[in-house]
Amino acid sequence: MPRMLDVSDDVRAEIGDEEADRLLAGENAPGSYDCTSCRTPGNTDQERTSTVLFVGQETAVLAFAHASCVPSQVVPVSEEQLRGAVRSITAEEAPPPAADTQQAVLGVTSGVLLVGGEARPALVVEPTEPISRPGIGGAGDDFLPLLTEQGFLPVYDLGRPPAPIPGWSVLLAAGQLHAVLMPAPGGGAPVAWWQAHHPMPLSDGWRSAVGRSQQVLLYAAAAGTIGNQPREDQLRAALDRAAARGALVGASMPRAGT
Repeated sequence: MPRMLDVSDDVRAEIGDEEADRLLAGENAPGSYDCTSCRTPGNTDQERTSTVLFVGQETAVLAFAHASCVPSQVVPVSEEQLRGAVRSITAEEAPPPAADTQQAVLGVTSGVLLVGGEARPALVVEPTEPISRPGIGGAGDDFLPLLTEQGFLPVYDLGRPPAPIPGWSVLLAAGQLHAVLMPAPGGGAPVAWWQAHHPMPLSDGWRSAVGRSQQVLLYAAAAGTIGNQPREDQLRAALDRAAARGALVGASMPRAGT
């Protein structure tokens, strides 16, 4: 039975006409799947489904997504990130316990900030409530200490970009934010530190800025530090106040995907 699959020209060019035709005929396509974008179940017999091809330097992995979430596309990623990125999107591997964010809700805000005289794409992460160190109760908030143990550094001046952090990256697909990836404990392919339940739209200005720099500035603050800031100038002011109080950490990391 033919599946309700969308195979873009880019994907067809990568996998070849023969394989694309087999997919469309239902020979190699799954019936049910977990959407690579929103991570909820889908069915190629019942709803339009996009083929999403993650391509590294030497290998490629074909995944599936609701057509309403993302279009069929090729997503370039580094070979190192390929397996970890696909596993994180398809929920085949849980986030590591180092940051203890599994039970916490992390709010993520995007904005373009003027840093060193240049418009830079930034993400600001703030939990909705305090995060305790794994295995330790109490009312303390260990979010920032846990991140500094991962390599984030205190930010005192937003006029300079934070230092790069090895092994971390920001996963984009079709111009939307999907995940923040971190190194796996003990080595191996990166895993998701933060995973979007639904792809997060990014402004034209943000996408343009990341296209120029290929880097994302990620800032993190403890719960209640930044708050919900509707404008980028207000977000910058809140970040400046947090930095002045020594309540902000940050890192620069490359983008992965498109």
